[in-house]
Order: sequence, then C-alpha cells, then structure tokens
Amino acid sequence: MAVKIRLKRMGAKKNPFYRIVVADSRFPRDGRFIEEIGFYDPLKEPVVIKIDEVKAAEWLRKGAQLTDTTKALFNKAGITGNTAGGGQ
Repeated sequence: MAVKIRLKRMGAKKNPFYRIVVADSRFPRDGRFIEEIGFYDPLKEPVVIKIDEVKAAEWLRKGAQLTDTTKALFNKAGITGNTAGGGQ
C-alpha cells in the first residue's frame, strides 16, 4: 500500500481550506483517509499552516511519502520531511 501525506480540499466554492491527511494513494483526493495530521488555510492573512509534527514524523518513519505541495508546506512551517525519518 502506497501511503501519501497530501491535501484534502474542504470549504465552499471559491473559499477553500485544506486538511493535511495521510491516505492510501489509490483513494480519491477528497475520499477516505487514514489520519488527519493538520490543516492549511491559504485565504487567511497571514496564511495558517498547522501540522502535528509528532504524527507527521511517525508517518514519515513508517514510509509515507510527501506530495510536492505538502513538502512545500512542511518547509514553510519549518518542518523538514527528510529529517523526520523519511529516508531509509
């Protein structure tokens, strides 16, 4: 099972916010997920990024892969995905 840490879109039309979730890559973007580990609200000023670092590090140690977008969000939040145990 390929597990990814990715965004799940929520909110109304033209008013999105995102949950950062751990999901099987075969599931739809806004479908079933394993665990929610944070959220991202791009419309607030300043932008709100909240990530549970302990849960994220645990999933990365287990082999979960960051998508390009979540990798950028982790960097903005000051969390480095590769030092959290993502490398084998």
